[in-house]
Order: sequence, then C-alpha cells, then structure tokens
Amino acid sequence: MQHIYKLYGQTPVNGFPFYHGKKECPLKKQSFIQGTLILLAAGIINRMLGFIPRIALPRVMGAEGVGLYQLAYPFFIVLVTVITGGIPLAIAKMVAEAEGENQTDKSRRILHTGLALSTALGLLFTLAAYFAAPWVANVILTDKRVYYTFVSMIPMISIVAVSAVYRGYFQGKQNMIPSALSSVLESVIRIFFMLWFAWLLLPKGIAFAAAGAMLGVTVGELAGMLVLLWQYAYSLKKDKAAPASSAVVQPDAPSAGEEPSGKRLLRRMLRIAVPVTAGRLVGSFSYLLESIITARSLALAGIAAAAATAQYGSLQGMVIPLLLLPGVLSSSLAVSLVPSLSEAAARQDMPTIHKRLQQALRLAMVTGAPFVAVMYIFAVPLCTILYGNADTAPMLRLMAPFALFLYIQSPLQAALQAMDRPGRALLNTLIGAVIKILLILLLASRPEFGIYGAIIAIIVNSVLVTLLHGYSVVRLIKLSVRVSDPIKTVAALVIMAAGMSYIYTSVPLPGADWLKFLISAICGMAIYLGLCLLTGLISARDLEHLPFLKRRR
Repeated sequence: MQHIYKLYGQTPVNGFPFYHGKKECPLKKQSFIQGTLILLAAGIINRMLGFIPRIALPRVMGAEGVGLYQLAYPFFIVLVTVITGGIPLAIAKMVAEAEGENQTDKSRRILHTGLALSTALGLLFTLAAYFAAPWVANVILTDKRVYYTFVSMIPMISIVAVSAVYRGYFQGKQNMIPSALSSVLESVIRIFFMLWFAWLLLPKGIAFAAAGAMLGVTVGELAGMLVLLWQYAYSLKKDKAAPASSAVVQPDAPSAGEEPSGKRLLRRMLRIAVPVTAGRLVGSFSYLLESIITARSLALAGIAAAAATAQYGSLQGMVIPLLLLPGVLSSSLAVSLVPSLSEAAARQDMPTIHKRLQQALRLAMVTGAPFVAVMYIFAVPLCTILYGNADTAPMLRLMAPFALFLYIQSPLQAALQAMDRPGRALLNTLIGAVIKILLILLLASRPEFGIYGAIIAIIVNSVLVTLLHGYSVVRLIKLSVRVSDPIKTVAALVIMAAGMSYIYTSVPLPGADWLKFLISAICGMAIYLGLCLLTGLISARDLEHLPFLKRRR
C-alpha cells in the first residue's frame, strides 16, 4: 500500500495531509500527469527565479566574472554525477517496488543503504577535490583565478549527495511534493546569497566575487537538504500516528544461505545505478571537456584568455540557460516517466507505455515550440532586456531553432532508462559527445569561427543524440511515430513567428521597446494556441488536466 493519503475536503499543509480524529485518510497515488504538473510548477518557479542571478550577476561582476564561475561549475557537475548519477533513480525504482509489495520497512532499508553509499562517496570526493584544487586551477584550466570558485563549491558535494538520495526516495513513493518544495526553497535562498556574497566580495576582485556566488549556491543546497530531512522526519511521524493498515505487510527476511538483506539491496542498487551513472558521466565529462577545450581552442584562434573566458561565460551563463528555460516541462516529464513506464513494463503493458511516451513527446514538443519562435524572432530585445546588451543575441538566434531537439531528448532518454536500456542511452550520448569535442577542436580553434565553432558543435550534438535516442526507442518498443505531430508543430511555429515579426515591426504599438516585445509575444502565443487547437495538437481533454481547468467530479 502506498503511504500517500486522500484528503477529505481539506488542503494539505506543506504537502502533508490532515487527519480527522482517529479516521485514516488514505491518499490516492499521484498519477503520471499529477506528478508531472507538481514538478512542472516547481520547475517553472525555479527557472523563473534562476533568471534573477542570470540577469543580475553579469551586472554585478561582468561577463568575465560569470566566466570564472562557469569554468569551475563543470567540475562540480562531474563530481556530483559520480556520486548521485544513478543512485536516486535506483532508489526510486526499488522503493516503488517495495511499496507496491507493502514492504514499508524495506523502503526505509533501501533509503539507508543509499544514504550510506552516497555519503561515503560524497566524503571521498570532497577530500579529493580539496587536495586537487590547486592542480585543477593551475594546470587543467587556463585561468588561475578559478581556484577560489573551485574551493567554494567543494562543501556542496556531500550536501548534494544526501539530498539526491531523499529525492529518489520520495519519487519512489510517487510523491513529488517534497522534491518540489525543497527545490523551490533552495532556489530562493541560493539566489539571495549568490548576489549578496558576490556583491560583498567584489571589492576584493572578480575572482572573489565569483567565489562568493558559488558560496551562495552552497548555502542554497544546504537549505534544500534540510527541508528534505524535515519532510522525511514529518512523514515518519505521520506514519506512526496513522492507524495500522489492514493490508498484510510482507517481510523481507532472507532465506537460508542468502546474503544479508543490506548486501542484497546494495548489490541490486549498484546494478541499476552504475550504467545510469556511466551514461550521465559521459554527458558531464563532455561538459567538462567542452569548457577546457573551448578555452584552449579559442586561445589557439588568437583570442586572449580574458576575452575567451567572457565569451564562454556569455554562452554558458546567458544563452544556454535561456534556451533550457522551456525544457522545464520535458525535465518534469522525464522524472515522472521513469516510475510510470517501469510500472507498466513490469506488467508488460505495452499500450500504456506507448500512450505515456507519446503523451510526453507531444507535450514536450508542443510546449517548447512557441518559445523557440520567441527566442529566434526576439533575440535582440530579449538579450537587451535580460542582460543589458545585445552582444549574445546572434548566439541565441543561431541556437534557438535547434532547441526543440533538446526538449524531446529528456523523455526519450528517460524511456530508455525505465525500460532497462541505460547502456543504449550511454552509447548514444558517448557518440554525440565524441563528435561534439572533435568539432570544437576543429572549428573553435579557427579564427573565422571562434566561439561559433563551439556553438555549431553543441547544435550537432543535441540533434544527433536526440535522433539516436529516438531510433533506439522506436526499435525497442516498436513505437509508432506520429509524423503529423511534428509537421503541425513546425507549421504552427512558422506562422506564429511570422505573425510576431509582423506585429513587432509593422504595427504601431505604444510604449517602450520592452512593452512592444511583450505585446507581440503575447499575440504570437495566442496565434500559436489557436493553431494548436484547430489542428488537434492540443485538445479540450488535454486542458482538463490543468488544475485550474480540471472538472470537479
């Protein structure tokens, strides 16, 4: 029995239900759409909040300071991927299975096993990162000032290791509320301390300001972890207060000759986690190598170190986050898809697998397309409004049309992981990473390309990996591809883009440039929504899934 409870005419407080006297209030398990919407709401809030430092940090410490911050961050991503890459997913799958078998005690043993493994790895890599910091800054990276930022990020490693385990545990129970609440609070606190610490340390120099920004991220991660710990303690208290279930709880005692339960759990956890971690490591190492090779290639192209750092900071700190903003839905879909598809696969329910995956792909594509049009048509006003100058607009306009591939990549990769094909996802990611690095070396080192050589390499990588994932999924589950959906989406996107461009350039609109941009974008969104309804890309039934439009039954 799932330890989630149904509310009787009440609203939960901080995601937890009320109890009415001695009456038990069993909650319905969050559905695929409900879980996605919860994560989507948190993701949208986080992405919107995330643009506060993206806008403010360049104004506080400039593109060069952002570049110092971005140069250190890929190392953190690699270290965290080693520790948490596949462990949360393994915990989520194992906890979901245990809860389905009414083995609540086993769920907690899975959590404790994951905590022991993740914490041990976190402490090990924290020490390794601390002693390697001077070598990384002086030898690996091209700018010695990164040392202070690198050292500031080290405490985060163990914090993130613990947080990831608890998120996997709650997701295994198909309760997305704790993860959503902790991530939102983490974002709020992180933004405040990033800007405050960067401002406080700026008089000491740009290097210290970048280190202060990273310290602010550490404070935010600590707050997020404490929220998860509080919610876990609260859920334990509620479980003890609830009346005993009438369902029979299955014991998980090992039979004679079997190894102890903890070892069995650890071995199975590693069997699930290692391939997933390897796949994510490829992406993380690719990101790390990208930062190193891009800096060195730009140096070969004759660009000074400070200018190269500023260009890379503009790409990774300004353009890429803007492109990934609409991907919040696809990320939410990917998290919800894993338990949903895993459950259907265990029942060998292929129709449900096809339905869920087609839902996810259509939603990711249809919701991402209008933002692609906005970023392409309004690249200059967007960058001017957000970052104070339009220098990054050509980068954004070049990358925007290919962002759709990024939005549908996450659900495809989640499908491969849920269907126990992480090795296939790993191979696809590895192929894309190798080609990306080779293209960066080939193009970014040439003066006529410069930073645009790295941009072309990133575009090729996103398109290639998405196509490889799609091919693997189609072959694996014999998924029927609806060619009409992408055709309709692209057609609606083009018409929307033409309409926005005409309104912005030809229709006399009152007010400042930002108001003209806003009016044009809203009109374009209205055109796109109307076309989606007319062509059947969005139906009235889809809209009923939205909480504020959902019919009361």
